[in-house]
Amino acid sequence: MSVELAVTRSCHHCPILEAELKRMGIPYSIRYVEDDPQLQKKLGLRGSPNILVDGELVFRGMPDISDLRAYFESRKRE
Repeated sequence: MSVELAVTRSCHHCPILEAELKRMGIPYSIRYVEDDPQLQKKLGLRGSPNILVDGELVFRGMPDISDLRAYFESRKRE
């Protein structure tokens, strides 16, 4: 499973999101949307954060932590 955070450099949610992913043991990479206009256009990104899993946008904006945990728990069971 490939997890990517598509974020802006000024995203104030990112430290919270990163801490939670680390707590859950989910490896991730960061992609700055300012540097990737094609990604912005392709996915219609206007805000931050966005979470992509295996190239698919699964969360737009800051998800509720319980939703984030539930999603990744279900993925671990697959």
